[in-house]
Amino acid sequence: MAAKLKIRKGDRVIILAGKDKGKSGEVLRVLPKEERAVVQGINMARRHQRQTPSQEGGIISKEMPIHVSNLSLRDPKDGKPTRVGYKLLADGKKVRYAKRSGEVIDG
Repeated sequence: MAAKLKIRKGDRVIILAGKDKGKSGEVLRVLPKEERAVVQGINMARRHQRQTPSQEGGIISKEMPIHVSNLSLRDPKDGKPTRVGYKLLADGKKVRYAKRSGEVIDG
């Protein structure tokens, strides 16, 4: 069974480890079974692409998945890395919040 990830598509994240450490980007795709995420402009790899009728051939750069343990959510208040918590609002809705500032992330 896939683990419950605290990072979702569309989140702004900061890279904590690896060749892109310190950079930030937006999550394009989350792969819960592999516990990985694809971040825009991060962990780029060059791939040889065969020419097809719809797509041009050559060497293309594309984002590769990065493990979620190397990602941290950006705090909406100050832009620094933060951990994520969950809390219930007064209306009973469960939301994610930034533990650093207490700011609600979604919803």
